[in-house]
Amino acid sequence: MPSRPVPSRLRRPGTRAGAARDGVSAWQLRHEDVVRLSRDTYLPAAAARDLRSRLVAVLLTAPAGAVVSHRSAAVLWGVAIPLAGEDLCADLTVPAGSRARRRADRRLHRLDLAPDEVTRRRGMPVTTPERTWRDLAGVLDPAALLAVTDQLLDGWCTRDQLAEQLRRRSSGRGSARARTVLPVANRLAESPMESVLRWLLHEAGLPAPQLQFVVRDGAGRQVARADLAWPDRRLIVEFDGQVHRERGVFVADLRRQNALVAAGWTVLRFTSADVLGRPESVVALIRRALLG
Repeated sequence: MPSRPVPSRLRRPGTRAGAARDGVSAWQLRHEDVVRLSRDTYLPAAAARDLRSRLVAVLLTAPAGAVVSHRSAAVLWGVAIPLAGEDLCADLTVPAGSRARRRADRRLHRLDLAPDEVTRRRGMPVTTPERTWRDLAGVLDPAALLAVTDQLLDGWCTRDQLAEQLRRRSSGRGSARARTVLPVANRLAESPMESVLRWLLHEAGLPAPQLQFVVRDGAGRQVARADLAWPDRRLIVEFDGQVHRERGVFVADLRRQNALVAAGWTVLRFTSADVLGRPESVVALIRRALLG
């Protein structure tokens, strides 16, 4: 019986030839501390669930002209996509005429990108933020796309740049969705699920809230800053993520809520279980509060 491979000492993504240059044998590549992503693409097991490391490995055997795009580009730009779950498959856009085939570790999108739609980030070729947005419009639902749009507007690109990208690619998959979502986007949104909640209210036809509204007392002192607010109705709606379960945050939230209620505000707080599991009830509660 052959002996078990010794640890490989593979420290970075590589091919069989690249590993050999680093002193790692083909036999060592069969050790459990190495993950084989696809044909001739290897990665240290410790980095196997890190999409950025996987992208480096995939690009080693990617076809000529391949560019990181779609969900993978969003990761490189630091943009979170809500409701998507973990996706470790690399998205690559390749020239329309490429004959490359999809592998287990990569999804291929065939499109001829303009030179100004491609840049580099973390040493990798990647679609620009606005091109990434246009691509994601074709694969995300409107709520998730709004969350992406809000994040991109917060430092990566302007609304005008997104509108120009849409003008350049005005037809095709996702174009109608992009046109619908862009006017609703707001760079003040502070979490992806807050954006999802806002889209839910928009779809229901409720009036648009003010984001990150500062509530002050009679002396002008800040009482709180609210996720979503309708000042004329003295209504505040908050989305509570995981951090709000921590004891210190929970206690601060209660004190803050008491201060707001004492000042005459109605405060409604929701979690992802509400927004995703019972959206009709969320809308009904907020509608009733606005009408009351």
